[in-house]
Amino acid sequence: MEYRLTVTQLKRVLASWDALFPGRGKLHLIACGGTALSLLGYKESTKDVDFLVPIEKEYERLVRFLARAGYEPVTSHGWQRPDEVFQYDIYRRKKIFQTELLESPLNENGHKWIWEGKKIYLGALNSVDLIISKLFRGEGQDIKDCLALLEHEPVNLQVLEQRYRETAKYEIAQERVIKNLERFLAIVGGANR
Repeated sequence: MEYRLTVTQLKRVLASWDALFPGRGKLHLIACGGTALSLLGYKESTKDVDFLVPIEKEYERLVRFLARAGYEPVTSHGWQRPDEVFQYDIYRRKKIFQTELLESPLNENGHKWIWEGKKIYLGALNSVDLIISKLFRGEGQDIKDCLALLEHEPVNLQVLEQRYRETAKYEIAQERVIKNLERFLAIVGGANR
């Protein structure tokens, strides 16, 4: 049994959702985490699927759709069909797991367009906010993902640091997440020597 989802598999799932999604108007899905890196072509596959749904009414429509389509809540954010391996983590508004972004990813430069169906619009979170959300967790794979992103995307480290520190002001564990940033910047600085 395969435990990693490829971009091709994910797009097939989204095309089937697009064909069945009820109601009028688009559903805006903004990929974050490893999902965004995979969709951008910087990572081959992902263990789970992470989507941010910035508009509350669209989030509510998606949750109702998932429940009708046989998905069940398995965590506070995760949805999964009992017969499938992959979990879909669905976050609302501008909060990814514990990280509250400063602005909606639907604002200008908040995301990159990836794909669009009749009912579903798919984007990937902008590089700076993607790095921030990964570094707030700060696990080994998150650091690797951030380094991979830097290899492919032009990221102004001063802008990243300023935005990160501003975002961290609203974090309960501010000291811990700042240490994650400092460790990451030390790694990046060492790599550029």
